[in-house]
Amino acid sequence: MKASEIRDLTTEEIKEKINAERNALLKLRLNHAVSPLENPMQIRMARKNIARLLTELRKRELTVK
Repeated sequence: MKASEIRDLTTEEIKEKINAERNALLKLRLNHAVSPLENPMQIRMARKNIARLLTELRKRELTVK
């Protein structure tokens, strides 16, 4: 997910995406612990997507005040 796509989302949509991405990351980690993933870079990309979402959320919190 690109930063430009994240900026187009509403704050509520960003919060929902963060929860969904965290759940997906948890499942990826559990699956990887049981048997190696075909593409372990998925874990890194999920973490980066969460970071992008959290960054945009924090940016919005700071601009509102």
